[in-house]
Amino acid sequence: MREAHPIERVVGMNYYVSDADGVGGHLRASPEDFRVTELESFDTAPVDADTGGYQHVVFRATLRDWDTNDFASALSDRLGISRERVSWAGTKDKRAVTRQLFSVKGVDPDALPALDGADIDVVGRAGRPILFGDLAGNAFEIVVRNTDSPDNAASVVADLRAFAGEESEDSGGLPDGEATVAVPNYFGQQRFGSRRPVTHEVGLAIVREEWKEAVLAYVGNPHEREPEDTQAARAYVDETEDWQGALERLPRALGYERSMCHKLVETGADSATDFREAVETLPSNLQTLFVNAAQSYVFNRILSARLDRGLPFDRPVEGDVVCFAEADAPTDLPLPDTDRTQTVTESRLQTVKRHCERGRAFVTAPLVGTETELADGEPGEIERDILAAVGLEPGEFDLPGEFDSSGTRRAVQVRTALGVNRDGDDLTFDFALPKGSYATVLLREFRKNDPAA
Repeated sequence: MREAHPIERVVGMNYYVSDADGVGGHLRASPEDFRVTELESFDTAPVDADTGGYQHVVFRATLRDWDTNDFASALSDRLGISRERVSWAGTKDKRAVTRQLFSVKGVDPDALPALDGADIDVVGRAGRPILFGDLAGNAFEIVVRNTDSPDNAASVVADLRAFAGEESEDSGGLPDGEATVAVPNYFGQQRFGSRRPVTHEVGLAIVREEWKEAVLAYVGNPHEREPEDTQAARAYVDETEDWQGALERLPRALGYERSMCHKLVETGADSATDFREAVETLPSNLQTLFVNAAQSYVFNRILSARLDRGLPFDRPVEGDVVCFAEADAPTDLPLPDTDRTQTVTESRLQTVKRHCERGRAFVTAPLVGTETELADGEPGEIERDILAAVGLEPGEFDLPGEFDSSGTRRAVQVRTALGVNRDGDDLTFDFALPKGSYATVLLREFRKNDPAA
């Protein structure tokens, strides 16, 4: 186990579990180097089904170099409808080629527009919109270009096999075929902002109902990785809280920040309600994302503390809360069912360990919300210590509108069958992950460099 890159530690990812040196290299030299295909689990009716009962048109989009939110906005603009009528199952990386499902309420399939970098294939109709999480997982084919030390990949694979509880195969080279590996199920850097990791700061302020601080964390709060004009505009906000002046300085590309400033100019920015309304100008999924990012940050810190204490990830200790596998999940992609949980007692410990070994149960940690019940024993100590350090209580997630969250639990480890192929100094990684898990969290163990590289 070794210390992570400084920008990863900012969001609670304190360690790599692999001790081996990294390969370095670059992600996303082109969008084609990062291919994502949703593993779908959403049923549709025929496209000619009755529109009264099936108001939502479902289509599969292959997107090149599109941010999911930007694509939804462009699509709704071209259709002349509210962006809230466009839904999808999972937000994907921008610099990538992604294949994913969307639904649009109340439009004719023939009206779907042609957009550059998007191939749209109508697949049917549905009686409800696609919701976040309406997929089994994602399959990835990712190329890391121009690695510095590609030979190190074999040692990383061996370390990740050990973390999965697998016997080591010390062949001195990359595995022939696939190898079962595992990593901590951290939320990846993009959850918090790949260039400027601040969404958790906004979320923490929202949970504390510090609405002005939430706005300043998002609109101000410059980061050294941003362009100089953006840094200057954000610094101006921090120094002056002059919202009209901010509008004159913020680049047009920062549309969400500008919409918040417009609202504050309109309302006068005189009360906490004015600042809350500014945050509420953002699309509803982004409002939810802020709170989710706060939960994700706490979760990451809990996982890092578990690593600190040397607790296992592939099997429980007394006091852990485990969840069981979804009964109808794909056979090659076990999915945690976080609605079916159990606290591990001394009398049940060995039985639950066997369930975990067979992929029938998963050790979990909380995504804290109003209904969160913390673990017992040492895992519970970790959870309570981190919440105290962050200054949060589960009851504080009882919030208005899109900000409310009852919480859930999430598996602390993610396993996959990994294929790695080398072509000179380039490495290609093939694997699939359950919904909600991040490809970059697996790749960071191999690269061990700046996640933006």
